[in-house]
Amino acid sequence: MAAKRATQADVARMAGVSQATVSLVLNAEPDRVGPDTRQRVLDAISKTGYSANPLAQRLARGRNQIIGVFTYEPVFPQGNGDFYHPFLVGIEREAERWGSDLLLFTSAPVQNGRRRLSGKARAHLGVTDGCVLLGRVEDKQELVHLIDDGFPFVFVGRRELPGSADLPYVGADYVQATSDVVGLFLEQGHRRIGFVGELSDRESIIDRLTGYRTAMRAAGLRPTSFDPAELSADEIVDVVVEHHLTGLVLAEAYRAASIRAAAAARGLDVPVDLSIAVLGQPDVPVEPGADDAGVAWSGFRIPREEMGEQALSLLVQLIEDPSGTTDRHRLLPCVIEPGATVSAPRPR
Repeated sequence: MAAKRATQADVARMAGVSQATVSLVLNAEPDRVGPDTRQRVLDAISKTGYSANPLAQRLARGRNQIIGVFTYEPVFPQGNGDFYHPFLVGIEREAERWGSDLLLFTSAPVQNGRRRLSGKARAHLGVTDGCVLLGRVEDKQELVHLIDDGFPFVFVGRRELPGSADLPYVGADYVQATSDVVGLFLEQGHRRIGFVGELSDRESIIDRLTGYRTAMRAAGLRPTSFDPAELSADEIVDVVVEHHLTGLVLAEAYRAASIRAAAAARGLDVPVDLSIAVLGQPDVPVEPGADDAGVAWSGFRIPREEMGEQALSLLVQLIEDPSGTTDRHRLLPCVIEPGATVSAPRPR
């Protein structure tokens, strides 16, 4: 027959104190318990082998020290580029520092490849103290509902909501980083630099385009931007040739390898005839099967681990002091990578 598990009442009887006093000791409130009494309780815990229920302790303090992590897209990678992993590394590291557990939400309904944060999925968030949200494409109205509910959350990535809704976020400073990347071209003598990026209301693309246009105009140059969505890599190179561009700034990494290959097929050397910079993750192979493993792409690297850390840290601060003066918007600097795909243009 299994031995009976010791209880707080057993500890209290052995120490000659009330159960309330035992709770104070377990909850680390030394100012409310004298040192001698505290030691008697600790000795009794040791003798009885009492083990506190951590969930009950957390609930008694009004929180359960569980932080949710919700991603709008599947979190585990299926291709050769793992978008979420560095964010999760940072989130996990910071959660350990704060002594919190993480709960990954995976039961939310999926529509058109994206999870929906509504109905039961939104109700499930209530088992946590707050949630870190990640995703490339989100439903802004769902975020407005979370704010109206008073539920603590932080988005990884700058997000703006309609109206006056104030959404907490930790993002990367894409405006400054893109401006700095354009500076790499300018330092090498480029004057005709194009921007390739989707026409989108995504904040990350808007910020990149803003940084490009700002840097070009500051240099007295005319911005030339176009959406590659309906263009093949060969057609993008056609645009380069037609506009006599010597440099391309790619808003995202995915098309870099195919554009480089299409340029080579046209007899254009990268970077001498066409310099290319990738805005974000230049160290990641960008297309399945692309012979690009040895390319050191110029551009910038997103501080994804640090963004994950800062997002969880901000969330904890908002949970502990929701009406405080904590800065709810944080933009972190990106790391500029000079790489090997931007050089001086060929003399013409």
